[in-house]
Amino acid sequence: MGIKSALPKYELYCYAAVLGLALTWAASWIIEASDENVGRKVFKSSVKPGWSYFGRKMDVADFEWVMWFTTFRNHILFALSGHVIFAKICSMISPKDRGMMYMVYGLFAILISMGWSFITLILAHCIMLYSVALVKRKWICFVAGLCSLATIKMEPYGSWQAGFVTGSFELQDILFYGGCGFSIMRCMSFALENCEKKDGNYTFVELLKYNFYLPFFYFGPVMTFDQFRFQANNPNLTRKDREMWDITIKALVHLGAILMVDVFFHFLYILTIPADMKLVKQLSDCSLAGLAYSNLVYDWVKAAVMFGVINTVARLDHLDPPQPPKCITMLYVFAETHFDRGINDWLCKYVYDYIGKDHDGIFRELVATICTFIVTTLWLGPCELVYIWSFFNCFGLNFELWVAKLCSLPPFSTIEGLLSEAMSRRIRSVFNALNFWQIILYNILALNSLDFAKLVAKRLVVKGFPLSTLAVLFVTYCGVQLVKERERQQALQEEQEAVEKPKIE
Repeated sequence: MGIKSALPKYELYCYAAVLGLALTWAASWIIEASDENVGRKVFKSSVKPGWSYFGRKMDVADFEWVMWFTTFRNHILFALSGHVIFAKICSMISPKDRGMMYMVYGLFAILISMGWSFITLILAHCIMLYSVALVKRKWICFVAGLCSLATIKMEPYGSWQAGFVTGSFELQDILFYGGCGFSIMRCMSFALENCEKKDGNYTFVELLKYNFYLPFFYFGPVMTFDQFRFQANNPNLTRKDREMWDITIKALVHLGAILMVDVFFHFLYILTIPADMKLVKQLSDCSLAGLAYSNLVYDWVKAAVMFGVINTVARLDHLDPPQPPKCITMLYVFAETHFDRGINDWLCKYVYDYIGKDHDGIFRELVATICTFIVTTLWLGPCELVYIWSFFNCFGLNFELWVAKLCSLPPFSTIEGLLSEAMSRRIRSVFNALNFWQIILYNILALNSLDFAKLVAKRLVVKGFPLSTLAVLFVTYCGVQLVKERERQQALQEEQEAVEKPKIE
C-alpha cells in the first residue's frame, strides 16, 4: 500500500483536535509543575533569574544553548559576521581563489580563539591522515582515522592532548573537542575520497581548505570532501531565482525559533525537571510522556537552529550544506532518526551504505548497522550510557527490517492485499505509533539519564497499562496519521511537478 493512501477529511480533523488538546494539556501540566517547584534545591543551580519584569525565572540547564544565544552570542556573531563580510569581498575580487581565502580567515580566527598550540595539534592530525591517504587503501585510512578519533574521545589521551592548549576560558573544552573531532572526521572523508581518485592525489592544501572553513570547523555540520571541493571551487557564483529570499526567510525562521525557545524556557523547565527524580515520580503518566517527548523536540529545535545558523552563512558562501535534521515529531521509523544530518550523511556514505549495499539482506544489514553504531559510539565518546543508546538504536533499526520482511510474506501480505488502502494505512500507523515511542525511549537515554528513561518506560509500559499506555499510543497514532497525510501531500505535489517540468522545457 503506497504513501498516497488517503483518509476522509473529517477523520484527519478529529486526529488534529485530539493531538492539539493532548499537547495543550501536557504543556499545562509541565507549566504547573515548573511553577509549583521552582523553589526546590535541585532547581537552584539550573533555574536562574530571567524576565524580572514578569517575575519569571529561566531554565538554563543546557550549556550549549546558553553558550550560543546568551553567554558567547556576541563572540559567535562577530566571528561569523566577519567571515561573511570577508567571504563576500573575496568572492567579488577573485571567485576562483575564495576557497583559499576562506582557509586564511578560518586559520586566523582559530588562532585568535585557541592559540598556536591548538592549530599545531590539528595540523599534526591532518598531516598524519594525509600521509595515510597517500597509501590509497580504504581500510588503512579508516583504521588510522578511527585511531586518531579515539585519541580525542578516550581517556587519558584526550586530556593529554587538551593539555597542549594554553589558556583557560569557559568555552575552551567545547571548542577543543569540537574542533578536533570534526577535523578528524573531515580528514577521514578526504582520505577515503582520495582512495577513489584514479589519477594522482589531492594536495595537502586542498585538505587544509576543506578543514579550516570556519563556519563548519568547531560545530559542524560535516560536508564530505567531494561535495565541499566541487562547491568551493565552482567559479559560477550566480544564484537561483529567489534564493536570497529563501535564505532570508529561513534566517527569520531561525530567529523566531530562538525567541520561541526563550519564551518556553521561562515557563517550561523541561530540562531541569528530569534531573529531580523525586519530583518526576510525582508526575502523572501522561505528564511524564509529555516531558519525555518535549525533551526530544527541544533537542531537535536546538540542532535545527544551530545548524540552521551555520547553514545560512554557508549558503551565503554559495555552498549547499547538509540540511538540519528531520523534526522528531515527523519520525516514526529508525532509518530516518538522527540529530546531525552531516554526521548521518558521512556514516551512510562511508559505512552504512558501503557495507549494506541495497539494505535488502538481513545479515548484511545487521553487519552494516553494527559497524555504523560502533563508529557512532566512538564519535559520541565511549561510556556506559552511549553503549546502551547504541545497542537499542541498532536493535531498533534491524527490528524494523525484520518486521518489514515478515510482513511481506504470506499470510500477512495476503491479508493486507484484501484490505482497502485507507485501512492498511490505519493498521500500519498503529505499529508506527509503537515504533515512535521506541525512538523516544531509546533516545532520551542520551539526552537525560538512564534513571529517567527507565522510569518513563516503567510508567508507560508496566504501571500505566492499560489506560495510560493506550491513551498515549492513541494520541501518538493521531500524530502519525497527520504526518503521513503531510507526506502524502508532498508526494502528490512532487509527482505533479515532475509531470509539469517536461512541458515547461
